[in-house]
Amino acid sequence: MAPLSTLPAVAQPPLSRTRLCAWTAAALIIIFGILIRIVPWTGFTTAGFDEVLYRSYVLTLDRGGLESYPIVCQLYLEDQKEPGAITKLPPTRFLYIYCGWIAKRILFGDAPPVYAKAPNFAQTDPALLALHRTASVFSSLLFIVAGICAWRMLGTASGLGVLALAACSPTQIHLAQHAFVDGFLAFWATMCVWLLWENLRTPNHRGWLAALGACLALMVLTKENAFFVYIGLCGLVGINRWARFGEVTRGLLLIMVAGPLAGLSVLMNLAGGTDVFIAIYQLLVSNAEKLTYAIRTGDGPWHRYFVDLMIVSPVVLCLAIGGLFTSLKTSRPLLYLSAFVGFTYVVMCNIKFGMNLRYATIWELPICALATAQVCELARPFGKRASFVAILLVIGLCAYSLRQYVIFFVDNHLYELISEALLRAVKIVKP
Repeated sequence: MAPLSTLPAVAQPPLSRTRLCAWTAAALIIIFGILIRIVPWTGFTTAGFDEVLYRSYVLTLDRGGLESYPIVCQLYLEDQKEPGAITKLPPTRFLYIYCGWIAKRILFGDAPPVYAKAPNFAQTDPALLALHRTASVFSSLLFIVAGICAWRMLGTASGLGVLALAACSPTQIHLAQHAFVDGFLAFWATMCVWLLWENLRTPNHRGWLAALGACLALMVLTKENAFFVYIGLCGLVGINRWARFGEVTRGLLLIMVAGPLAGLSVLMNLAGGTDVFIAIYQLLVSNAEKLTYAIRTGDGPWHRYFVDLMIVSPVVLCLAIGGLFTSLKTSRPLLYLSAFVGFTYVVMCNIKFGMNLRYATIWELPICALATAQVCELARPFGKRASFVAILLVIGLCAYSLRQYVIFFVDNHLYELISEALLRAVKIVKP
């Protein structure tokens, strides 16, 4: 037997080097994506309408704690029923407000609020800063979770592509630069989409079931738009018999019901009872139909979301549409993600005076996944150089997305993502 010193060295399998490169690339993308969210490019210079209202709820919690929440809800009802009252956002968007309050306590403790008309109010008020930090953190978590989900569903290359495209998404960065709730909701929506897939692929796994139930409950506690996401998830379960994404078990169906019900129960208790909770939502619906701003900016044809997305991210959207035709038949995960967009879109495009590009953030994962699939198809003819070409294309798309962000939110200082403002930013409509 030959001595050990004379035996040939065992070569490391190529997969180890590939995996190291993938993890390094993912880490660099994550660092870059977080940096462009926490570094102020634009606009946390003034406080918008939504931000001021969320701030008022955070300050109420700061004064009275959670015990004061039923009083907040009751005062909201009384205030909104007054003739000529300014329409306010409902306090039932609890989880975002609560996280903002927790962030305020951690970062600023008992620091008092800053006078609203003081110079640099938006940059110095503790409650506003806490809400802004919360939005930034969850926008960062959103693109990271999108990348992880794509990695699990579609493989390493697609995971990196989705991670990069989502990291540079103009709307995601914008939501991170302001104290909006929509990026916060999109995070929980993406978590639910991912966890439903994992439960379909790994039936009756206690960990995946518990995680899905918790995320469904937390999503319900975030915003009423959780209803759209839930419809999409139910649609995926409904077509599973034909689409064969995985196995629907009794445990999964139970969690799909119990999770949202748990969130609703907590929300009703926080509101002070079922009657108060129902009254708040009835008031929200009736006010939306009479609100001048919503009537002027929140309506349009069924394809409005396509139009707005085409204005903000035309190349990514075109690639995603191309991915529908080239990859859908061969990829069950992409069919799953596309079906989620389809089910939610049908509901969202039919909400009268209730359309806004911010709500489309829940589709970030499917759009980026389809666009990445199309990039891979475009690179395939290059043979051995296909990976290199795909990387160059993704980098180019990321640079283009950042340029789009600059056009809309740095050069034109947009706050609300309404069609008219988007058209003015690209000079289709002149001032």
